[in-house]
Amino acid sequence: MADYTQIRKSYTGPGLELSDVPDPIQLLHTWLEEALGAGIAEPNAMALSTVDSLGQPSSRMVLLRGLSERGLEFYTNYTSQKAVEMADNAQVALLFFWSSVHRQVRVEGHVVFSDPTASDDYFNERPREHQIGAWASPQSAAIPDRKAIEDNVLRYERMFEGKPVPRPSFWGGYLVIPQKIEFWQGRESRLHDRYRFQQTENGWKMERLAP
Repeated sequence: MADYTQIRKSYTGPGLELSDVPDPIQLLHTWLEEALGAGIAEPNAMALSTVDSLGQPSSRMVLLRGLSERGLEFYTNYTSQKAVEMADNAQVALLFFWSSVHRQVRVEGHVVFSDPTASDDYFNERPREHQIGAWASPQSAAIPDRKAIEDNVLRYERMFEGKPVPRPSFWGGYLVIPQKIEFWQGRESRLHDRYRFQQTENGWKMERLAP
């Protein structure tokens, strides 16, 4: 059996000192830009955790496609496992982790559907092969083999040949409306800096947490 107990990384981050209460959405935007500037591949990749009707949690990676004061936006198939679980329980969690800059961000909140116009606009910007793929894949459903998907791709390529690919009614966006956002900066000796922002009636409340 492999031994992972000796795998360690020393964090030497610059530290995170927040003397006032900044806007956590703006701080998240700044960290995303800094992760992009550091050359991190897909800094907008985030783990999305949902819970099914039996209380079983499930996580997978999705891509952040929009960030505003309202929340964080991503797109997916409305018949996928995550969509079915979000329909049953709208409470979700997100996690960003950027190892090379020793940072992570945790988000807890609930999801709502994105505006259909926003979903249309984003879908229309996607590469054509991605648009076809959205039609061809019954996401999360069991399939007999890869050929089943490849055949679907050919079918929809023929169906939409010479014309724009419309957004499927079963595909679109979700907006995660945050209730808590936690910023984590790795520090030496595992004495990390952590700040939690919690939404209240009077705006965001900030607390510093023990590492």
